[in-house]
Amino acid sequence: SEVFIIPGLQEEERAAVQKRSDQVLRALQGLHVQAKQAPVIAVLGSGGGLRAHIAYLGVLSELRRQGLLDAVTYLAGVSGSTWAMSSFYAKDGNTEDIEAELKRRFDQREWDWRRSLEETVRSARTLENYSLTDFWAYLVVSKQTRELQDSHLSSMKTCVDEGMMPYPIFAAIDNDLHAAWQKEKSQKTWFEFTPHHAGYPALRAYVAATHFGSQFTEGRMVRQEPERDLTFLRGLWGSALASLEEIKKFIWDQLSSLTVEGDAGEPDHSWMTEVIQNWSQISPEEQEQFLEHPTFGDYFTFLLKTGICCFKWEWGTTHNFLHKHGDIEDLAMHSRELLHLVDAGFAINTPYPLVLPPVRHVHLILSFDFSAGDPFETIRATADYCQQHGIPFPPVGEPELQECSRAPRSCHILRGAGGPVVMHFPLFNTDSCGDEIQSWMDRYGTFQLADSYSVDMVTQLLEVSKKNVEINKMNILREIKNVAR
Repeated sequence: SEVFIIPGLQEEERAAVQKRSDQVLRALQGLHVQAKQAPVIAVLGSGGGLRAHIAYLGVLSELRRQGLLDAVTYLAGVSGSTWAMSSFYAKDGNTEDIEAELKRRFDQREWDWRRSLEETVRSARTLENYSLTDFWAYLVVSKQTRELQDSHLSSMKTCVDEGMMPYPIFAAIDNDLHAAWQKEKSQKTWFEFTPHHAGYPALRAYVAATHFGSQFTEGRMVRQEPERDLTFLRGLWGSALASLEEIKKFIWDQLSSLTVEGDAGEPDHSWMTEVIQNWSQISPEEQEQFLEHPTFGDYFTFLLKTGICCFKWEWGTTHNFLHKHGDIEDLAMHSRELLHLVDAGFAINTPYPLVLPPVRHVHLILSFDFSAGDPFETIRATADYCQQHGIPFPPVGEPELQECSRAPRSCHILRGAGGPVVMHFPLFNTDSCGDEIQSWMDRYGTFQLADSYSVDMVTQLLEVSKKNVEINKMNILREIKNVAR
């Protein structure tokens, strides 16, 4: 029920990582790697919508098959990769079952549309901080992944506390600080979720994962809210699927179709558009009276609230747990009652800023890039971020990055005098795709809807992502041996 300001790792994470170290040492023995102390290895997955979701599942499956996953301490993701991670932990890491279920869902075009709509309407009816993230989570992400996950982030504690699985870190950013990010790459922009906590690593300020979304004042909880399910969190973590214009058009199109389908008579809903556009001019009392009017049903409450959020472009609304906290000197952070958390891909499309802080002592990073366009843009952005904040990161030169981008191999290794060794794996590369990289990229677009994915496309994407791990097993083992020394 309190906010925690902690200079190092939270005790729960420290204990889980220590347990994991014992597992890592046993795994290294099985891989014939000698180590007195377990090196800290982190696997990162970038964003990329459904492409990232499927490809990251393939990566995790092949890492497990090759005996490498048990040597990993941290598993982190952004956007579509967080969808894969949530499925991975929900199934206790059983990659065979995860793959079989994934193929079945896409083969049968499975999606419970009615339940998704019911969950969205319920959120609009019951939540004070309803936003576009709720709509996106239950009606878009659930359709993209073809599943609703009613389990919770805190339910992952069971497997990670015993060290049986890598410690997961899910990335988001504070959208209210996005201007500061664009100007100065502010570290405070980044927000992380783990099975134990949620908060700002730069401020070392957290609340328990079970209390994320509850209301806090002066560091104490004043109103507890139920823990949000993984379906909602998937929507929060994965909301940067395309350009702003494309997303706006998509949401308005979806709202229009729901409005028409909601009434067989197809009435004129221009009144709703007018109310939405003039909503900010209505007093709070009139707004409340309008929404609570007995003739105004839950379904139209949902449509109206979603339309208002779309007009205001409001995402990821939640209570600010640092509101009026005495140990927070930042005026903006201290005074805000609400936060707006969104996809970390709007900053850097991979979670480097969450594993690079010295407190996590990461020695080796396996970075799997599922981005659209230049597969080295995340490296470029991370190097710039680290340079601005004095964080050790292997040096990279622009001419070298441009050359790598023209013909990306399956693995690029970056080393420096300080900081971790980075192994960067572009999804589509010359080793696995030959000279057909562009055709692969065109086939799996970032904002490509699940309806266009056949089970063959799912299978082929799994296979190409697995191949990147398989052909680089010896390279990975070599780097593990180096850091183990």
